[in-house]
Amino acid sequence: MTEKILILDFGSQYTQLIARAVREANVYCEIIPFHKTFEFEPGLKGIILSGSPCSVNEENAPDVDIQAFIKEVPVLGVCYGAQLTAKRFGGLVAKSNKREYGRAILQRTKEDVLLKDVSATSQVWMSHSDTIKELPEGFELLATTESIPVAAFKKNGTDSKALYGVQFHPEVYHSTEGKKVLHSFLVNICGCSQDWTPAHFITDTVEALKKQIGDRKVIMALSGGVDSTVAATLIHRAIGDRLFGIFVDNGVLRKNEFQSVLDTYDKIGLNVKGIDAKERFYTKLAGKTDPEAKRKVIGSLFIDVFQEEAKKIEGIGLLGQGTIYPDVIESVSVHGPSVTIKSHHNVGGLPDHLHLELVEPLRNLFKDEVRKVGRELGIPAEMIDRHPFPGPGLAIRILGEITEEKVQLLQEADHLYIKGLKDNNLYATVWQAGAILLPVKSVGVMGDERTYEFTVALRAVSSVDGMTADWSHLPYEFLANMSNEIINNVRGINRVVYDISSKPPATIEWE
Repeated sequence: MTEKILILDFGSQYTQLIARAVREANVYCEIIPFHKTFEFEPGLKGIILSGSPCSVNEENAPDVDIQAFIKEVPVLGVCYGAQLTAKRFGGLVAKSNKREYGRAILQRTKEDVLLKDVSATSQVWMSHSDTIKELPEGFELLATTESIPVAAFKKNGTDSKALYGVQFHPEVYHSTEGKKVLHSFLVNICGCSQDWTPAHFITDTVEALKKQIGDRKVIMALSGGVDSTVAATLIHRAIGDRLFGIFVDNGVLRKNEFQSVLDTYDKIGLNVKGIDAKERFYTKLAGKTDPEAKRKVIGSLFIDVFQEEAKKIEGIGLLGQGTIYPDVIESVSVHGPSVTIKSHHNVGGLPDHLHLELVEPLRNLFKDEVRKVGRELGIPAEMIDRHPFPGPGLAIRILGEITEEKVQLLQEADHLYIKGLKDNNLYATVWQAGAILLPVKSVGVMGDERTYEFTVALRAVSSVDGMTADWSHLPYEFLANMSNEIINNVRGINRVVYDISSKPPATIEWE
């Protein structure tokens, strides 16, 4: 039985950070919308109430039955969750005289297990416009800040499980001892055993896959990326060569990627068939310049190629996918009862076309957890630590029409750039990097000759999850060397520029 913490989401931008912090403490957790019903299963150890952009005093403000929850398990309210707790039990929550946002100094006023490892004064992160003016009867103050009277509190009495509230955000980086607060709640208050490790996940997942799949066969589209490779390796552990992997060369992969990925799959022991479909993709892409049109061509033709291969294998009953947790988290629309579920899949459209039951062994993991599981599985580091690469590949890094000649130009430039990052120990410092071929020719001089050739833009960003990203401040000397390397070795390119746009307002990819 896996122990679990439930995080009820009231729409906070930080809810995923709470989940990541809980997972980092080797405790399994799930995020669900605040209005979704759930069972108090034997493994449920506690509940965390998230923050929210709402005010508890708004009409139709998000609400849950905290009184019922604490009959079963301990509860921790964070920011809005703390304010809702105070209001529900008869306290006073009102607009703050000044909105508190950013760093504050937490001052402990009483010794308690929740804050036992936290310094007497500790930096925390605040983000709220309401404040708790008066605590309910039977509640005790644990900490304040200079600006607000109630920064942490608990409910006294022995008639229920523990109930705590913190006005600050322990899950964010700027709360310097916030992880200690969460650790105390998880371990000392909820009694979690912290046994949710990559090895534990692998053992449980392989057993679950054996039960789900039985004696059936699974087909899976592989991309050479981290998610699909780790998912395939887990499925292979469960059913061996009844997993049939398909890896398609769509003509817009990186240089030598098709063969090198197949070689790695062979080394891991996966049953994978490589399909060289370059010419079919180039034919279909001819004349297409609009980014969305290019994406649709690649997605549609990929499904055709995959279906053709699937028909050659008898008795396929399931489709494996590398879907991960951020793709399936139900996010709350706090301005109404609707719930939005991201319908992302690694290979868009395949489930609808093939009408197969899905096998998604990673659907409860964050990206960094997938990498940890991959290392535990013994997958080579070059595949585990590989930068994210878009599904449409170089097609959305070649602005304008795709031709085989342009693909080869970009493959060479991109290969030199990525190799340069690795040779200079910069690859691991960057979240994602790549070269972009611009539909721009400019005049240059090489030797005594005038040239009129393409321009390449180099892109490198730092990010945690790709939702926001800052351009990477690569050393000038490195960029100068890369420019020389590309211009001297790739005939057809005579100008190199570096993209210093952050996301937002720009995106990571150019198309």
